[in-house]
Amino acid sequence: MIFDIFFQPFYDYGFMRRALYGCIAISFGATPVGVFLMLRRMSLTGDAMAHAILPGAAMGYLVSGLSLGAMTIGGLIAGLTVALLSGFVSRLTALREDASLAAFYMISLALGVLIVSTRGSNIDLMHVLFGTVLALDNAALILLSSITTLSTLTLAIFFRPLVLECVDPQFLRSVSSLSAVTHFTFLALVVLNLVGGFHALGTLMSVGIMILPAASARFWTVSVGGLMTVAFVIAILSSLIGLLLSFNFSLPSGPAIILVVGVAYLISLAFGSADGIITQLVRRSQTTS
Repeated sequence: MIFDIFFQPFYDYGFMRRALYGCIAISFGATPVGVFLMLRRMSLTGDAMAHAILPGAAMGYLVSGLSLGAMTIGGLIAGLTVALLSGFVSRLTALREDASLAAFYMISLALGVLIVSTRGSNIDLMHVLFGTVLALDNAALILLSSITTLSTLTLAIFFRPLVLECVDPQFLRSVSSLSAVTHFTFLALVVLNLVGGFHALGTLMSVGIMILPAASARFWTVSVGGLMTVAFVIAILSSLIGLLLSFNFSLPSGPAIILVVGVAYLISLAFGSADGIITQLVRRSQTTS
């Protein structure tokens, strides 16, 4: 019975195995980036960057249709352009980076939706916005695996400066010339993982697998390594359950996965051993008694 529920769909159907492998690859690359977004108080930046890749992906779609390479290159160019422009605007003017990023991402979102809506169909728009994780092919899996590998290696190289920037960015600027390099490299990692997640979960959902597991992990542990491990486990389990719900109840796969992660966040918020609401109430009652 347990095998039939949890394993039979993946045993019988290749598209389910490819979907699960794709989710594992995305989770392995995106959740550490999400942890640093959370620690740097840049969670909404991830959401903005997810929307910023839309016009590039839309232009790739116009040129080559639903081409993996064209949409990936277009998304990378658009995302990196918005990241660099927002950074330069914040350094050359009095406008803060979050405000300039919000301005550019709203322009990008409107432009991307306009392009797809004008030249494509509603089905194409849904594909771009919400992804098709159950339709991942071998080429897409190779791309996701390559992005995860590159992201992991880059994160390992810049791990110490990233941690230091989370704790004391002013100190890093004063003792090292790596501050600006670290910042823009990290933004490039955000864009890279969002572009990978875009192919499976769409531009609107890809940021969910990056931010929600990291936010959930914060209620269970406080160390950076612990946050990454717990976030990855939550992302994998949520992907597995979301895919099974999608398969058994004919639900859209991307939103199902993100909703399961959302439920994991709410459970962590309530019962997390490090900082959950109920845990805090129990500790206070024990202290006062």
